[in-house]
Amino acid sequence: MSITILVADDHPIFRKGLVDILQMSIQECVLYECSNGKESIDLLSQNKIDIILLDVDMPQVDGFSVCRYIKENNLITRVIFLTMHKDITVFQTAMELGADAFLIKDNTAEEIILCLERVKRGQKYVSQQLNDYQNEYQQLSQRKRRIKSLVEELTQTERRTLKLVSQNYSCKEIADILFVTPKSVENYRSRICKKLGLETGNNALVRWALENKELLQQIEW
Repeated sequence: MSITILVADDHPIFRKGLVDILQMSIQECVLYECSNGKESIDLLSQNKIDIILLDVDMPQVDGFSVCRYIKENNLITRVIFLTMHKDITVFQTAMELGADAFLIKDNTAEEIILCLERVKRGQKYVSQQLNDYQNEYQQLSQRKRRIKSLVEELTQTERRTLKLVSQNYSCKEIADILFVTPKSVENYRSRICKKLGLETGNNALVRWALENKELLQQIEW
């Protein structure tokens, strides 16, 4: 059975070298190539692409937007990011978008082919150079799931209160926003602390909310 691969990269020399490697290494391989994100989306919409090797930085539409298009439209295409970025933020963004693999451009041809074989079988793959990023991402994902689970145990009013606390609003400001008394806000905060397993006190909830601010911002309230 043949496999259809799209190589999306705006560097022509690198793209040609990669296409040559794929042609020599993979039997029954149908190859498409393009130089920007818009062309990628056009090809994806018109053809059945099994795997896309996708750069992050591309003209017109970036790689993240192409990946988002694939996921939002429920395409069968599996996504391998192939980039020069050794940056944990870029890596985490790619993983959050649902990428199947993440490779660095200075990986060997053998590792790229190994990655393709794994992804073809439905497995995930991360460049060996980024094992630390993978471990950190997994820990971050666990923290995010735990925080989401804790927040889901709160009432709607408690969630609104926690969100405002994470945005550094004072007790009086929160009371004004919620049209309640400061005493009511203190009661909400006390109940939130209890549900989160925090010590009750003026600063415990504020510290927790600020420490987890980025993760709280990702939760659908």
